[in-house]
Amino acid sequence: MTDEHVRVDDPAGFPPQEDTVERLWTPQRMTYVLRDSSDRPAKPKAKECPFCAGPAKSDEDGLIAWRGTHVFAIMNLYPYNVGHLMICPYRHVGLLTDLDDAELFEFEKATTLSMKVMETVSHPDGYNIGINQGEVAGAGVAAHLHQHVVPRWNGDANFMPIVAQTRTMPILLSDQRTAYAAAFADLAPRFDLPASSTI
Repeated sequence: MTDEHVRVDDPAGFPPQEDTVERLWTPQRMTYVLRDSSDRPAKPKAKECPFCAGPAKSDEDGLIAWRGTHVFAIMNLYPYNVGHLMICPYRHVGLLTDLDDAELFEFEKATTLSMKVMETVSHPDGYNIGINQGEVAGAGVAAHLHQHVVPRWNGDANFMPIVAQTRTMPILLSDQRTAYAAAFADLAPRFDLPASSTI
């Protein structure tokens, strides 16, 4: 083969590299990804759902900061950051798509209310808000839907999680719950989805 048959592309014409992650394309794995769920090994039965058990307790014992009609706000026992709340429906469902219109409305309304509570109590600089749908997506309790609302401050990350696998929490969960509960009570004692409302 002579040089005139060799094509050399100018790198300047390549699309920009979006990130620094290399990718190994493995299309053969699609047979695993798309396999029938009946082929997957059965998982052992889990303990009682903590998001079903929480509302049956007192607010203090269940670490519940607010109770709505369809959803409630509960402190995270293993917070990503101080003040980490979760919004959960009372009904034991695993996916956002399982909520009916009234539940969905209050679920998202409670998320914005939580942000207002955090602003009142803790004055964060920002928030991480998210849902992990399913165990494979990182949900610790995959069977019961919950949305994380995590307050963030400039400089809140330090070397401790990296060096010592430890997060520093400057306030006890019970004290944070008490402060949040008072702010929830002040900002929105309770709200209901009007019967005529539609999404």
